[in-house]
Amino acid sequence: MELGLILIFWYGILHAFGPDHIVAIVNFSLGKSKSKTLLITISFAIGHGLMLFIFAKILQSYTSIEEYLAYGDYISTFVIIAMGIYMIYLVTAKRIILEKHVHKGHEHIHLSFQKNHTHKSNETKNAFMMGSLMGIGGVRGMLITLSVISSASVNLYMVIAFILGVSLVFVGFGLIINFINENILNSKRNIKRVFILTGIISILVGLNIVFI
Repeated sequence: MELGLILIFWYGILHAFGPDHIVAIVNFSLGKSKSKTLLITISFAIGHGLMLFIFAKILQSYTSIEEYLAYGDYISTFVIIAMGIYMIYLVTAKRIILEKHVHKGHEHIHLSFQKNHTHKSNETKNAFMMGSLMGIGGVRGMLITLSVISSASVNLYMVIAFILGVSLVFVGFGLIINFINENILNSKRNIKRVFILTGIISILVGLNIVFI
């Protein structure tokens, strides 16, 4: 059992390095505070892990599942492309608002995406939902991993091991995005460039999943 958990944990790490997952974390974390970035990355990882294991368990009993796995890939692709388009939309529609505050003598830069600024947002819930949708597209690799450890049942420990592996990479990458937020996204010109570049990369990654 211990070896199986290690394999699941390692698969979570490798799985998180997929370009579609990295792009998703970038899309959600740009312009966010360090604490918000942490919540977003963990929420995405939890939603991703739970949904992936649920579908892996459901499809594990089917003999012909290629059609279902293909649908999962299409769902992941749609999520990535939609996020890319939304990033570009934020720039072209001038929805990105750069605000500067001074707290205890230190200038603090804050980005918001709506005219009426509010600290209440659904970003964490959205990250959980997007992570869940993209989890459907990762079932293929999970089924292979489950067959290696010859496990007929998915239990809570396996779910936790996978989520920990994914979270390790996501949080680490989130810290890199936080550095970008604090040191690069400090002018409207930089913000536009980074958001448009991220949007284009998201679309290209999504199209690559479909056609390659």
